[in-house]
Amino acid sequence: MDLTAESHSIPLSDGNKIPLIGLGTYGNPRMTPKGTAYESVKVAIDAGYRHIDGALVYYNEHEVGQAMREKIADGSVKRGDIFYCGKLWNTFHNPELVRPTLERTLKTIQMDYVDLYIIEMPTAFKPGDTFYPKDDSGKIIYHETDLCATWEALEACKDAGLVKSLGVSNFNKRQLELILNKPGLKHKPVSNQVECHPYFTQPKLLEYCRQHGIVIVGYSPLGTSRDPFWVNLKCPPLLEDELLVSIAKKYNKTSAQVALRFNVQRGVVVIPKSFSPNRIRENFQIFDFCLSETEMKAVEGLNKNIRFVELLMWSDHPEYPFHDDY
Repeated sequence: MDLTAESHSIPLSDGNKIPLIGLGTYGNPRMTPKGTAYESVKVAIDAGYRHIDGALVYYNEHEVGQAMREKIADGSVKRGDIFYCGKLWNTFHNPELVRPTLERTLKTIQMDYVDLYIIEMPTAFKPGDTFYPKDDSGKIIYHETDLCATWEALEACKDAGLVKSLGVSNFNKRQLELILNKPGLKHKPVSNQVECHPYFTQPKLLEYCRQHGIVIVGYSPLGTSRDPFWVNLKCPPLLEDELLVSIAKKYNKTSAQVALRFNVQRGVVVIPKSFSPNRIRENFQIFDFCLSETEMKAVEGLNKNIRFVELLMWSDHPEYPFHDDY
């Protein structure tokens, strides 16, 4: 596949396409200055990004929407050039809440449809507008999950034209099979957004998804922040890896660009998050070099099967996805 900065989309099983690199927009809402996501999305679109990954629960979807609309208004891009992914949060799994929640995203970004809408986690929380509902002891209140019922409500949203493609995130094989084997399935999940990078290459899940026409979208493709609240610090910083650094030197690139190129070459979509204009531009510059087969194998060999993002605080949820091998 000949990938270029202008043409790097791959087909989805429903006939739509997804750009192989997107901008992740998550930032800690307590620590990220207002306007940061807005500025970052504008920089990204100017740099060539056409895929923006957002979520209601990031608290910045209004900024992301404003940036996309302004870039459409000034003629930089058309709406059809932009691929926007939104997410259904854990408190909105109840079928009757699915469409209103998607409509809330559409109202926030002020657009008629999203390109991809995904179930953010297979773990349902107590329904309602409190994103992290807690009991008196401070523990998150879980809710019984019926992933098939949630999926049927999403299918109705696609049929109504509110979303072009449907996918999932953080689903393991068993949970994917629940949907794929659902009686009367109308629309298959086209993607599964999961952690994926050279230290966590996801070979089994990648192979399973390939067999079923599901594209892997890799979050934290550069590793992640070192926030001890939710990040596994046993995993060493990915971008300091000697092999990645040495390959980067050879191509006059950064270790981050090598890590991104590795995934893109194996058909994994990457959504590196950055709010630094220089890094945003740098992360996109992965189409002017190519890793050899030997280098690809070597980077694959870095796999440690260690997650940075374990989400252990929810590991007692009946649908916590990471107890399974994949």
